[in-house]
Amino acid sequence: MAATKSIFARMPWFDRAGNFSILKTTTLVLVSLPAVWLLIRALFLGLGPRPLTEAIHFVGDWTIYLLLVTLAVTPARRLLDWNKLIQVRRIIGLSALFYILLHFSLYTIDSRLDPVFVAKEIVSRVYLTIGFTALLGLVALGVTSTDGMVKRMGGKNWARLHKLIYIIVPLGILHYYMQSKLIVSPAVYVSGVYFWLMGYRIMSSRLGIKQGLLPLVGLTIVATLLTVAVEALWYGLATRIDVNLVLSANLGTQNGIRPSWWVFATGLGVAVIAEIRQRFAPVRPQTRTARAT
Repeated sequence: MAATKSIFARMPWFDRAGNFSILKTTTLVLVSLPAVWLLIRALFLGLGPRPLTEAIHFVGDWTIYLLLVTLAVTPARRLLDWNKLIQVRRIIGLSALFYILLHFSLYTIDSRLDPVFVAKEIVSRVYLTIGFTALLGLVALGVTSTDGMVKRMGGKNWARLHKLIYIIVPLGILHYYMQSKLIVSPAVYVSGVYFWLMGYRIMSSRLGIKQGLLPLVGLTIVATLLTVAVEALWYGLATRIDVNLVLSANLGTQNGIRPSWWVFATGLGVAVIAEIRQRFAPVRPQTRTARAT
């Protein structure tokens, strides 16, 4: 019986006690949907004139999205008071590893399975070097993500290593920018989300502020301004577009809704949801402690 429970505990849809987990199962289904949708498109709907290129970009995009969701687990736990979310962080992180490995595998297939050519491209093209570095970092985190590795490495060393995620994600986003070329609005948006998530960590660890409508709105404004600055800087460096034109475009919506506005809307939505959750959360009974005699 104990051996059976141990086997169940190792299955990703069971919790540590060997009980079926709705939260973990739902997460597994959700992280599988992009791959399932890609397969359906490939088999029945088509992927356009360059199917492998489309698949490579699609899988790469979802790698970035899942990395951001992984970073979002900690803020969500605190803002929604939902500690069980920690149970699915490993699943989401390993899913990001799966997608980046699939991304690289499809690229290798598109390169006619020529490892020498792939290696030369990685060395000679900066955006591929950056992307491959992010891949190696994620592999290192994936290999050391098990409970056994945590015990072998020790908690402090394991935590230090896994802080590489804070470097891996911006490397992935930079790769996203560089391979997007002129259409970088999605990359600008995800960079803004990254600013918000990292800003929350700084606000929480350095200032001790973990909740509150005004701090979260302030954080959202800072993340939005950083998003505007990064977009202007990118267009200024990559396309020589006048920075003032990019900045003025962010002041209105006549040229379409800029990514900075989406970042602002996302951050504001999180702030409002967290405030509602805090105001209407049930009051937890406080445990009385016996007085010392």
